[in-house]
Amino acid sequence: MSKILIVEDEDAIRRVLRKVLSEENPKSIIDEAIDGVDAVAKIKATAYNLVICDIKMPKKDGIEVLNFIKKFSEDTNVIMISGHGDLKTAVKAMRIGAFDYIEKPPDLNNLLSSVRGALKSKTQIKTIKSKKTIKKGRYDIVGNAKKIIELKNLLAKISPTNAKVLILGPNGAGKELVARQIHLNSLRNDGPFIEVNCAAIPSELIESELFGHLKGSFTSAHKDRTGKFEAANNGTLFLDEIGDMSLSAQSKVLRAIQENKIQKVGSEKDIFVDTRVIAATNKNVKQLISTNKFREDLYHRISVIELNVPKLDDRKDDIPELVSYFLEQISKQYDKPGTTIDKKALKKLSSYNWPGNVRELRNVVERLIILSESSIITDKDVLKFSGK
Repeated sequence: MSKILIVEDEDAIRRVLRKVLSEENPKSIIDEAIDGVDAVAKIKATAYNLVICDIKMPKKDGIEVLNFIKKFSEDTNVIMISGHGDLKTAVKAMRIGAFDYIEKPPDLNNLLSSVRGALKSKTQIKTIKSKKTIKKGRYDIVGNAKKIIELKNLLAKISPTNAKVLILGPNGAGKELVARQIHLNSLRNDGPFIEVNCAAIPSELIESELFGHLKGSFTSAHKDRTGKFEAANNGTLFLDEIGDMSLSAQSKVLRAIQENKIQKVGSEKDIFVDTRVIAATNKNVKQLISTNKFREDLYHRISVIELNVPKLDDRKDDIPELVSYFLEQISKQYDKPGTTIDKKALKKLSSYNWPGNVRELRNVVERLIILSESSIITDKDVLKFSGK
């Protein structure tokens, strides 16, 4: 049986929230608090699974309540309710540890979707948090440089939440791996992970790709098509290179994120979607905003959490570990298990600059495995085959 606390100083909104939540969760215990002081007193007395909290309130605001909850009852999920002008405060709340935020007046489908996610498998949330690490497997983030350790710690903290994430970093640094790790360690890991390379899709087709289309809606629309937002329902949508997206598409992505609704090209029917959006780019988004090439409101929507993936030249101490990892993974593909590298060769690789980052290093290791005649890669092999 779930215990939910509604913290809202407006009687009308509080009554609506209680009615909707009672209908959705008839067995739940639902309490109300009229302000932040009242909320803190109730939280001290009762262990709640979920707190739905307004941001602007008298006596004690929502951020103060959230900070108290994170110290007093870390496992309690918090959904913040914000007015249109409170977006920056709502983003701050997500960074503190709120599960999600909903704009006033709350869209009920959006609210219920967030509540379901927050209440889903409290045990699973505890398990993920207690590990303080990320899952190992095909999409490992390898390395122990300071910036990588900081990144891994952040991933362990944010993955179980519903927060929108913007991943920044140069090409080849591993932005997709970070996105996949967030998905794998989230409560959506049983759902789909859908990737869209915004830079690879012509601007005239991006809306059809993201939202789908109806047969006959344009010349080449020979049949109905499901878009990526809908395909990622109950999972994660990864918008790679979002900095290359047209302004027209950006406005529709903004609506989809704000309202959890999409419309297929050629249709006026709304389709509700429950999708976590993770975006990535190698561009300076703030510079794009200043030149009117990227919407500032969309930026604030997708950058609740910003993650920076460092270039390989800033973490060269990780090269030996990365090479070892790639050797183990790739040598099996070419039926050359047990392929190793000697110290001189490893030192040579570590001395190079890597403008293509981890992707370039992986390609070089793969080339060395294929072309080296011995099972031990030497510095001569590196000089001959690395292309450096």
